[in-house]
Amino acid sequence: MQTTSKVLLFALIAIITITCSNRKTYQIFSPDKNLKGEFFMESNEPYYTLWKGDELLIDSSRLVLKMKNKPGLDKNFEVVETIKESRENTWTQHWGEVKEITDKHNELKIVLFNDQENYNINIYFRLFDDGLGIRYEIPKQNDSKNIEITEEITEFNIAGDYSAWWIPGDPDSYEFLYNNTKISEIDSVNTPITIQTDNNTFLSIHEAALTNYAGMRLKRNNEHNTLLTSDLIPWPDGIKVKSKLPLLTPWRTIQVGDKAGDLIESDMILNLNDPNKLNNLSYLEPMKYVGIWWGMHIDLNTWEEGPRHGATTEAAKRYIDFASNHNIKGVLIEGWNKGWESWLSGNNAQDYTQHTDDFDIEEVVKYAKEQGVELIGHHETGSNIPMYEKQRGEALKYYKNLGIHTVKTAYGGQMNPEGTYHHGQYMVHHYREVVKLAHQNEIMIDAHEPIKPTGIRRTYPNMMTRGGVRGMEYNAWSDGNPPDHTTILPFTRMLAGPLDYTPGIFDIMLKKHENVRKKHAGKNLNRRVHTTLAKQLGLFVVLYSPLQMAADLIENYEGHPAFKFIEDVPVDWEQTHVLNGEIGDYITIVRKDRNSNEWYLGSITDENKRDLTVSLDFLDENKTYKAEIYKDAKNTHWETNPTEYIIEKATFREEDSLKLELAEGGGTAIRFYPE
Repeated sequence: MQTTSKVLLFALIAIITITCSNRKTYQIFSPDKNLKGEFFMESNEPYYTLWKGDELLIDSSRLVLKMKNKPGLDKNFEVVETIKESRENTWTQHWGEVKEITDKHNELKIVLFNDQENYNINIYFRLFDDGLGIRYEIPKQNDSKNIEITEEITEFNIAGDYSAWWIPGDPDSYEFLYNNTKISEIDSVNTPITIQTDNNTFLSIHEAALTNYAGMRLKRNNEHNTLLTSDLIPWPDGIKVKSKLPLLTPWRTIQVGDKAGDLIESDMILNLNDPNKLNNLSYLEPMKYVGIWWGMHIDLNTWEEGPRHGATTEAAKRYIDFASNHNIKGVLIEGWNKGWESWLSGNNAQDYTQHTDDFDIEEVVKYAKEQGVELIGHHETGSNIPMYEKQRGEALKYYKNLGIHTVKTAYGGQMNPEGTYHHGQYMVHHYREVVKLAHQNEIMIDAHEPIKPTGIRRTYPNMMTRGGVRGMEYNAWSDGNPPDHTTILPFTRMLAGPLDYTPGIFDIMLKKHENVRKKHAGKNLNRRVHTTLAKQLGLFVVLYSPLQMAADLIENYEGHPAFKFIEDVPVDWEQTHVLNGEIGDYITIVRKDRNSNEWYLGSITDENKRDLTVSLDFLDENKTYKAEIYKDAKNTHWETNPTEYIIEKATFREEDSLKLELAEGGGTAIRFYPE
């Protein structure tokens, strides 16, 4: 919904600077004049730079599209027209980290013509106070209706060998721990990649509005240690993008902040996406959920049918009863359908409309409705895409007829068709079609093993949340996620969009049901979660998802005083503020509930103990707030004593400050509510 709008449009040549080489430079400034983008031609090739005040952030960087059967498009361009435009409007998110978002930017459109190929390409520069977006437009051409892009050369020539946080550029997965190295030590990375300059300016390179295109990773130039270049995930024949004309590429984005927390508060990725295209969104409902899930990861239960099958009618009803009694709206059921014995076999062949013999889905849905609980469906494709595409229409309609409005999709396993990748154009199109088809059936999507978020949730608000992260499950069957992992995610993966990390494990040492697990867990028996219990609560505020799972077995929550915070904490917010944070060290975030005057604070640290003092000036003036504080005890430690915690109560006003005492690997969670 647009609440205000102001548009200024005029055709002109941008400010032209004549250098000593008589090079024409076309400049564009951010609305606050702090950022400056420059476009120029060098040897008939397009280039750009980006400045923050006097600090050069991106040095001369090429902007080139290579196409099959058009060798002359490498160079031979001339500028034939430029158009400048300024816009300002405010729009309302249907759900999200904040309710009202302001889109204020200046835009420069460069119209290029290549006389050798008789070809037009337009390049857009959109500059916000918090960053730059660049995209290509290929209009309809006289000689062709279709194109094949063999390479996109969008360069990010970082102005120094700065510190960067990144994951490998795997074409199928984002589920990695983050590296922190100099840019010169990078090979290939998936975005977002976050960079800290020597002047302590923070950058995040990513993309927005990824539609009908291949996902972009970045590769480092071997001859230039700090030059990163777009590297699109290919089709099996090596072509990167196949499309009809006209074509608008995704935006290539560079977010800029004075502090690391500024990147988190930026709305640029969302602002670069089209407004909502969907009608009748009454079925959308952000919510917390529990579910039959963690038991399989810790080898207590199985997805497939058998004596330890997790998804039974009896178990589902227990979870529904718990959810109904504890202000939890949803229950996820994984492993309810036929075919799980084929998962990860290389030929996943599941049936999404046939329940197992020990699970009566009609009875379970009816029972859930009577309790006021929503069932969350599940589609594990095993990455057998042809198999899933044959069934998805009927499978989603099946859920709609049952009254199920949320589905978790999953794509674990080797891709079929062979030679395709999770992050290539083939799958970008597939994921989008699932979202559209889900909306036709009034269904929200929680996608796992997905294409990365690029802000498309603004255009398709039923695309609620995603995995695409090394999440909680890695603590169950690997060496686990170290204490600093979740202090990196808000500054990296979470910049792309909501993440279904699945926090809330109370049995940190995984000692419950150990006698059963001894028979089945093998080398996973001694796995554990590398945090304190108080940090698990803090994650509900720090790691945003509109569908937020309390992931532990429900018996670990029953009668537990700390579970009250999970009962209380919302998942839909009016405001979000980052109070402090250093990437990989610590972070404190506060969020205001969209439906009340309550505020919630989450603060987490890495393996180091920290004392942090925060101002409470986010609270409303002239109001007194009660606070329920869940924090680490004096002797709490993530390795030796992770589950000890304290609940305190206090009273505060907006002029007060608060000292947060975080144990090693620990955290704090606070609910503030008006007295």
